[in-house]
Amino acid sequence: MMTLGALASRLTPLLRLMDEEAAHALSLRALQAGLAGRQRTPDPPRLAVRAMGLSFPNPIGLAAGFDKDARAVLPLLRLGFGCVEAGTVTLRPQPGNPRPRLFRLPQHRAVINRLGFNNEGLDRYLARLKDAGPRPACFGANVGINKQGADPERDYPALVAAVTPYADYVTINVSSPNTPGLRDLQGEARLRGILRAIAREVPVRPPVVVKIAPDLSDDGLAAVVDAAGAEGAAGLIISNTTIARPPELGGLNALQVGGLSGAPLFARSTEMLRRARRIAGERLVLIGCGGIRTGADVLAKIQAGASLVQLYTEFAYAGPALVGRLKAELAEALDAGGFAVVGDAVGVSA
Repeated sequence: MMTLGALASRLTPLLRLMDEEAAHALSLRALQAGLAGRQRTPDPPRLAVRAMGLSFPNPIGLAAGFDKDARAVLPLLRLGFGCVEAGTVTLRPQPGNPRPRLFRLPQHRAVINRLGFNNEGLDRYLARLKDAGPRPACFGANVGINKQGADPERDYPALVAAVTPYADYVTINVSSPNTPGLRDLQGEARLRGILRAIAREVPVRPPVVVKIAPDLSDDGLAAVVDAAGAEGAAGLIISNTTIARPPELGGLNALQVGGLSGAPLFARSTEMLRRARRIAGERLVLIGCGGIRTGADVLAKIQAGASLVQLYTEFAYAGPALVGRLKAELAEALDAGGFAVVGDAVGVSA
C-alpha cells in the first residue's frame, strides 16, 4: 500500500503545471492538512549528529524559504528531516518584490527567485510557533531585516530575542540577493557590529549561525570566517543562492534576475564549503547548502567540512519521499566510504 508521502511525491509533478507561487501555497496547505504523511520508524543511530550543543537525528535539514511564515513546521519535521528552518522572517510584514518572481528551470533541477523576503511579519510567525507543540527534531529560525526603515544593529538583536524561546538555533540572513544592500552586511566591520549587538542585547540565546553568499571572494570568505569566529557565532550556512549564471544554464527562464538555487549551485557551494573548512578548522560548525539531490551529494558536503546539510529546491521538485530516499542513500554512501557514522566523514576531503 502506498504511503501518503509516496503519494504526495507522485502528485508533485502535477504542481509544476501551475504557477510557481500558487503551487507552493498549495503544497503548504497540503502539509498543514497532514496530507504529506510522516516518518514511521526512527533513524538509525549512525546518522545522528551532535553539533552546536544540539542533537540531530540525521544531518539532513530543510533550508529556509520553503516555509517563510512557520505555517508547517511540525508537519515538515514529521517527514523525517533532522532539522527544519523557517523564514526568512522580518520584524514587520512586507509583500516582497512584484510578481512574477519565482521561476523554474526544470531541465537543470533549478529555480531562480527574486521574492524579496515576502512574509507576514514576526508577530504571526511567533504565534504559529507558540501553537506548534512539541517537535520531534531541531527547529531553526531564520531572520532578516525589512527592505525599508531597517537598522541592522537594532533589528537583528530584536529578532533574535523574539525567537529565542522557540528556536533551537537562529540564522541571521545577510546574503539574500533580493534585498538591496543586504549583502553589504557580510563585510567584516558590519558583520562584527551585528554579532556584537546580538551578544550585548541577547546574552542568553540559542546558537547563532550566519548564512552567507556563494559569491564572496576568497578574501571576503576569510573575513566572514574570522568575524563569525571572533564574535560568538556558532557556525555558517554555506551557501545562499547565487547571482552568477553558469555558462551551461539554458531555457526560457535562465536570464531572469534573482538568486539561482538547485543543482547548478552544487559544485560552487561545495568548493566554498571546503575553503571555509580550511580557514575555520573546527572553530565553527559548517552547514552545507546548495544543489543537493542524492545521498552521495549529502556525503560530499559532509566530507568537504559540513556537520549538517540543508536543501530546498530538490524537495520542491521531488516531494516528501525525497527525505527517506536521501537517508537511505546516505547510509549506503557511508558504507561505500568505510564510515561507521556521519561524524567520521566530516571534513575528510577538506
